[in-house]
Order: sequence, then structure tokens, then C-alpha cells
Amino acid sequence: MINLATTGIETQPRPRPGVLAIDPYVPGQSSAPGAATIFKLSANETPLGPSPHARDALRGFADRLQDYPDGAAIVLRTAIGTKHGFDPARIVCGNGSDEILHLLASAYIGPGDEGIFTEHGFLVYKIAILAAGGVPIVAGETNLTADVDKILALVGPRTKMVFLANPNNPTGTYLPFGEVKRLATHLPGHVLLVLDAAYAEYATREDYAPGEELVSDSENVVMTRTFSKIYGLAGLRLGWCYAPLSVCDALNRIRGPFNTSGGAIAAGVAALGDARHIEKAISHNNTWLAWLTQEISEIGIKVTPSAGNFLLLHFISETQAWAADRFLLGRGLILRAVGAYGLPQCLRLTVGTDEANCLVAAALKDFVASESRARA
Repeated sequence: MINLATTGIETQPRPRPGVLAIDPYVPGQSSAPGAATIFKLSANETPLGPSPHARDALRGFADRLQDYPDGAAIVLRTAIGTKHGFDPARIVCGNGSDEILHLLASAYIGPGDEGIFTEHGFLVYKIAILAAGGVPIVAGETNLTADVDKILALVGPRTKMVFLANPNNPTGTYLPFGEVKRLATHLPGHVLLVLDAAYAEYATREDYAPGEELVSDSENVVMTRTFSKIYGLAGLRLGWCYAPLSVCDALNRIRGPFNTSGGAIAAGVAALGDARHIEKAISHNNTWLAWLTQEISEIGIKVTPSAGNFLLLHFISETQAWAADRFLLGRGLILRAVGAYGLPQCLRLTVGTDEANCLVAAALKDFVASESRARA
């Protein structure tokens, strides 16, 4: 019998180069063993939940589970277009905005092509680039904020895509629209700028804009959005992008024929129609984001100012961040460790319910006091 192992012949299927270089995305912790009550503040989920109209729409869809959804998501694209003033033909929907990011990379990045993202940008960018066979290029940040000049300095002939989360997760920082426009203006025409605006609804600063104006006026800018955050439909996985027609054409050629479920479409349309629910969510976030920033800063923990629905908390060291995480877990408060983002000394805190926000502020105060006693 021939020993295949000694002949150089492959004995099992082997992924193509680059796939095994991917570090799988690991979601934040969702359990706190031993805690009687759990407050999950690790995934940037809205504490208000989805619109009641979205709940009703999903229940109403239950009698149609045997039917395939509309593969083109026409009703949803029309609803999105009506709300934002976009041509539905320039909208592509997907299984969360994560799928849209992967589709973009798959369509425009090939072996050896480069995709740029910033130092503490969303982990999916690197995964999508590697999955497409590309080369991830990391641009440094300034004060935990994307730096247009540092991004542009890395653009070369092999650059095919630039990913920019604005506001950025997990830092909460953002680029004013003027800087985003400067980036778009100076990118070569063959480079696709992907503006990930997952937290756009929470960004209420006067100098912020998600980027739809740039998409409307160019052929190489895409804006991605999600229903997972302020709309509270994370469990249904629903996202979309607004893009040039040529980009939509490419994405529609490679996406799955039914990549958006019927239940998600129904709930998404209903959620878009409930403006009052969104206004309530924005108001809640504005109030508690400011309150948490002040309360936590006053006890001696540095907080990065945030334009999202979360805060980045800085501890003295990785060891202290770990200790704080364990301390909070003991009280049923789950935060997000962000070592995978190059921030091992930090934890990310999602704005929660009134009760959760008060409890986490009190727990952090107790933690700081316990640390002081231990050092005394």
C-alpha cells in the first residue's frame, strides 16, 4: 500500500492560503455564573428593545414560515428609500451589515489586494479582507480616532478598499463629516470607501453625518447600516447598504438568493415606521451616556468621549481591567473585554436600562474603593 503522507500528495482538504490566518470573531460574554440577576452590557444592544410594531409584524409573519421571502427585499428597500430619500435600486439588504461587509470584500478584493482599516476598527474588516484572499493593512489612529492622513499615506496601487467605522466600535470616537469628505475626495477612483455607520442614529453631534451625501455624489463610496443597534433587531440579523448602482449590481450577483429572511423584512419595515420609538431611544441614550461618562470619570476611571451607545473605560493596566471585569461579573454586570482590539487595559460598557446604569456606576465605585484599600 502506498503511504500518501510520504509522497507529498494531500491527504485531506486544505483551505486556501489566508483562511487559517483568520482569528475567528468571538462575541462578548453573555453569562455571569452565580449571579441572581444579569445585566448584559457587552454587546451594544438597545435597552429599550425593538418597536412594538416590529414585534407585532414578526408575530404576524408566523403563518407564512413555509414561504420563501422576496429575494430582492423590495418592500424593505422601498421603506428604507422612503425614510432616507434614497433610490431603492441603490440599496442592497443582507443578513446583518456584517454580511454586506463580507460581500463587498468578496466582490472587490482578490489575492494580494489590500484593504485598509484603522488600528482599533471593527474586527470583521480584517476577517473579511483575509477571507477574500486580501492583505489587511492597519492605519494608525490619533487619540483613538481615525486619522485621514495616516490612512491616505497607506494607499497604493494594490489598495482596493478602505473601511471606516464612524462612529467607531469599540472606541466611540468619530470623524466629523468634513474629514470623511476629505478622505473620500483624496482616494483614487479605484479604491472603494466603505463607511460603516452602524451607530449613526446615536451620533447626534452637529458635525457628524453618516455619509449618504458622498454616496450620492460618487462612484466609489458605500454606506452600510444596521437594524441591530437602535432598532433592536439584532436577533433577526438585518442590515443594508446604500451604494452606487455598479456596486449594487456586483453585490446582487454574489449574494445568496434569499439572504434576508421574511421575518426580518417584516419586522424591519415596521421598525422603520415607528419614529417615536427611535426618538425615545436617542433621548434615553443621550441622557445616560452623559450621566455615565460623568459618574465614572469622577471615580477616577478614564472614559473616552463617545458618539455611540457605549463607553470605553480605561484602567491602569490589563491586570486591573481583568480584575474590574471579574468584580462586575460577580454582581451580574457583563461588560466587553476588548483585548482583541488592541485595548487590553480597557472594557467597553453599553448604555443599559436605568437600573443597570445605576448599578454599574455604583459597582465601579466600589471596585475603585476596594483597589485603594488593597494598595493601602
